[in-house]
Amino acid sequence: MYIISIAVCIIMVVPFVWSLITSIRSDEEIFMLPIQWIPSSITIEHYRKAFELVPFGLYFWNSFYLAFMGVLFNLLFGSLSGYAFAKLHFRGRDMMFKILLAAMMIPGVVTMIPQFFVLKHIPLMGGNDWLGGGGNGLLNSFWAIILPGASGSFAVFFMRQFFVSLPSDLQEVARIEGSGELRIFWNIYIPLAKPALATLGIFTFQAGWNSFLGPLIMLNDPAKKTIQLGLAAFTYNKQVDFGPLMAGALIAVVPILILFLLLQKYFVQGIAFTGTKG
Repeated sequence: MYIISIAVCIIMVVPFVWSLITSIRSDEEIFMLPIQWIPSSITIEHYRKAFELVPFGLYFWNSFYLAFMGVLFNLLFGSLSGYAFAKLHFRGRDMMFKILLAAMMIPGVVTMIPQFFVLKHIPLMGGNDWLGGGGNGLLNSFWAIILPGASGSFAVFFMRQFFVSLPSDLQEVARIEGSGELRIFWNIYIPLAKPALATLGIFTFQAGWNSFLGPLIMLNDPAKKTIQLGLAAFTYNKQVDFGPLMAGALIAVVPILILFLLLQKYFVQGIAFTGTKG
């Protein structure tokens, strides 16, 4: 078992180490055979070139803004909807939850084109008339990325599973004392849900930060490009500039690593306590 675990760790770490080595070695050594793991000299030229070719500052801000807004909306709507599915009883609740589970099975790529047409033809937005024609709707705006993912089905499912694992006695006692559902949700269950919220926040931020296809289709303005679209700039004419690409990729992964290190305690707790009770 230990051997398998060590082998898996090595397989996961080797690509990261190779990217780091590639980013600090010269172009001549990148393609040298046989492969040398230790570079003969260290250079930061690839990092300098990466910042010259791509406005990483702007792309960092765009990616951070989109990821942050995605986290904000998913935590809000995911926790509200998850609480409703877990603790409230209303007609059609189970059927609606089954539909939600079915929606989770649909790949995001399948819904990308329908989303494009819906966002393009939103009435009275982006130059559109009241019938949704004549303009671009919400295309080429950050809202074209934020709104479709504002309340993901995974966020609702994840928070519902966590709230189901919490005892309902707290809810009943609070009701006897005269508390309303919103107060029960905010003052009792949300403080208990911090590990799950932190875990969901990490997942959502990572998905938003690494998103490529959505921004590629919805955003045409160069000033609105994200960090992942910026990395594509190192591939041109069917050739790849591996040095700056590896440097840019390492720069892009830094926020995710920092976020995980800051919230790893809550992340582990959220995974451990988010049950599968149905």
